[in-house]
Amino acid sequence: MITHLRQNRRASAAAEMALVLPMLLILLFGSVELGNYFRSEHVLLKAVRGGAVYAARQDIAINYDCASGTPTVPADVLDNTKTLVRTGALSGSTDLLPLWADGSTTFTMSVDCVTAAGGTTLAGLYIVNGGQVPVLTVDADLPYRSVLGTLGLGSPDLRLKAAEQAAVSGI
Repeated sequence: MITHLRQNRRASAAAEMALVLPMLLILLFGSVELGNYFRSEHVLLKAVRGGAVYAARQDIAINYDCASGTPTVPADVLDNTKTLVRTGALSGSTDLLPLWADGSTTFTMSVDCVTAAGGTTLAGLYIVNGGQVPVLTVDADLPYRSVLGTLGLGSPDLRLKAAEQAAVSGI
């Protein structure tokens, strides 16, 4: 009887599948989660870059006057840039990524006036700023919504962060 059971191989495939299935599921869900994270990170980085370019194309004399001291980002430019980064369009209403409306999402813009290297005075477009170049920095930081988090397995502390700088070149 024991010899007969040792030679019986009918259930060996099922036993092997039961041993291998957890590893296959980990690889499957891990690949999906990693792909979703990289996609979300790319979407955020592209959106922040687009927002920085948009804000840098605003009128330099009106919005970013370095000659009068430290410039601030006007409220309308800040609101438009935030909408552009969040939705991908100035008139957008659908968020590019989930959790933008979450209270832990931060969006900031700042302007620094940079003098040319070696004390060179810049001319042309930057003459209105006393030869200084206003450089915008756009930052976004929001929580990452995990695919596994919807199943109760993801980490709630994972965040997406992106920052981009652009020299103002609007007329």
